[in-house]
Amino acid sequence: MTGQTKRATISDVALHAGVSRAAVSKVLRGAYGVSEIMKTRVETSMDALGYRPSALARGMRGSSFTLGVFVVDLSNTFVSVLIEGIRAEAELRGYQVFIGEANRGLNQQQRMIEAMMDRKMDGLVLIAPFGTEEELEKIGRSTPTVVLGRHGPGQNYDTVASDDIAGSALIVDHLVSLGHRRITHLLHIGREKNESTMPQSVRAKGYVEAMVRNGLEDEVDLLESRWSQEGGAVAADQMLGRATPPTAVHTGTDMAAFGVLARFYDLGIPVPGDFSVVGYDNALAAALPQIALTTVDQSGIEMGSIATRLLVERIEGRSEPVSTLVPPKLVIRKTSGPPR
Repeated sequence: MTGQTKRATISDVALHAGVSRAAVSKVLRGAYGVSEIMKTRVETSMDALGYRPSALARGMRGSSFTLGVFVVDLSNTFVSVLIEGIRAEAELRGYQVFIGEANRGLNQQQRMIEAMMDRKMDGLVLIAPFGTEEELEKIGRSTPTVVLGRHGPGQNYDTVASDDIAGSALIVDHLVSLGHRRITHLLHIGREKNESTMPQSVRAKGYVEAMVRNGLEDEVDLLESRWSQEGGAVAADQMLGRATPPTAVHTGTDMAAFGVLARFYDLGIPVPGDFSVVGYDNALAAALPQIALTTVDQSGIEMGSIATRLLVERIEGRSEPVSTLVPPKLVIRKTSGPPR
């Protein structure tokens, strides 16, 4: 009878690479200070021996090497960009990522996060979560946490967000430079209260500040909507139904912009001839030539990568809070132009 091949251990990898077990462990954890030469040597030995870290064994030593990623809405295509950045960085650091969604409000969110914590995940990335800052602080006191998309600072958790004040300013300044004055902003209204740190609140604040700075305080127009394709379509009808419609819209997110554009297409309204539309996210579909959406790029992959890096630092013992703002960029395509 042929015996099973013995599974390679961390000691085997250390012996093969000619380094200590501690050095192999540091490479596996993505610990700070590991040289590229050391990393390459250890990874080469791991490949040669077919070494695969045992999640169970690591869990018994106090770490499961798993990260929980909570999202409110997976249908938002920008979320997939953030998750791509999270996964890539987690893989480099030897962690697996598990994703949970809760789009039906705060109670479902709390159950999902508790389920992740019950499964002893090493840390959590919360993407644009519901709830108050106090509720986020409670989560942060229980497990290493990074909040992605909401603005900080927190006391017991880190934050990573796009500079939404600057992003809205880029949009308003661009439209004003084209000659627009009647510029509407779609303010997302969801199932839960809009907290001041949520992206919809900060983008609305940035829009108002930019309108005032451009001398357009009398033209400020916040239209309550949903940041979804359906919400964008409804908002398009509301804007067109006014006695004096706006000539441009800052939709707050690309998903809403896609809904606005689809409704205008159905009605035969030329964009940007009769109406300029600017999104926010630079989702993958925004670059398609049939859409060519002018939008704000949040550098989603970079945001996801930063969030994972901060989370691993928290897992490894850092307790001082970090709040990071990623500079946005305006990507000008074909949906914005001078008013008729």
